[in-house]
Amino acid sequence: MRLGVLDVGSNTVHLLVVDAHHGAHPWPAHSEKVVLRLAEQIGPDGALTAAGADTLVRAVSMAKAAAAGLNTDDLIAFATSAVRDATNAAEVLARVRDETGVRLAVLSGADEARMTFLAVRRWFGWSAGRLLVLDIGGGSLEIAAGIDEFPDAAVSLPLGAGRLSRERLRIEPADTAPPSAKTVEELREYVDTMLDPVIKEIVDVGWDRPAGTSKTFRTLARLAGAAPSGAGLWAPRSLTRTGLRQVIGFIRHIPPGQLVELEGVSAGRAHQLLAGAIVAETVMRRLGVDKLDICPWALREGVILRRLDQIGPG
Repeated sequence: MRLGVLDVGSNTVHLLVVDAHHGAHPWPAHSEKVVLRLAEQIGPDGALTAAGADTLVRAVSMAKAAAAGLNTDDLIAFATSAVRDATNAAEVLARVRDETGVRLAVLSGADEARMTFLAVRRWFGWSAGRLLVLDIGGGSLEIAAGIDEFPDAAVSLPLGAGRLSRERLRIEPADTAPPSAKTVEELREYVDTMLDPVIKEIVDVGWDRPAGTSKTFRTLARLAGAAPSGAGLWAPRSLTRTGLRQVIGFIRHIPPGQLVELEGVSAGRAHQLLAGAIVAETVMRRLGVDKLDICPWALREGVILRRLDQIGPG
């Protein structure tokens, strides 16, 4: 069957269409995304602005049309932290439903962590033993650990790269000067403080294989010397804490507007790179992780796999 997954995240609205059936590898048939940066369109009152809602409705409408044109049998649509945290989330979701016919399910942070963990478990298999999975998104950080297909611990913290770039580093995509050393150190201390309540829970579960997934970790691994995307899906990739510290030492002196010139750094997320790197290094340090294996599957694949499990063979 052909499944479409519409992921409304803090940075992008991403449509992924796959050909899959129960027990088989989901093979991508089509992928498209638009950069909306919804998290940056939250007003002082915590509500998604009218302009932000307008762009969201248009993006969902276009994605629905694209999915229909590709003859999808089912379209699974969900939203994460940007919509989840908006004070007018209910109104925005109702408008999307009424104007596009698409019902966006809002995933909790814990559910994000669980679905991502499922994808990473299926990718690495049972031989990975107890897994630790780290995922830095635009609005939140998810951490999950466990031995089964669903984790024993799953937590979500408001430590996304986009959120911290805006609220803590106070940088914009076109800024011509990097944040000060003091501002960067304050961010590191803030991340440390936010991690305090969850570190023991994760450490108590334990892990045999630590993994990182999603765009931030893939980009940081590339900057640290991992294989480029052109090497293919199956090329092994990893990120060491030593390599990550070297990346931070390099990028912290580059103006946000120039980070896009680095190989593997996308224009839509370049200004978020430093904040993402600080979060990655801090959580790895706090958990005592020296090396992460990078998994190409993440939340969208987890949602697909969960739906296939629900459908079952047939």
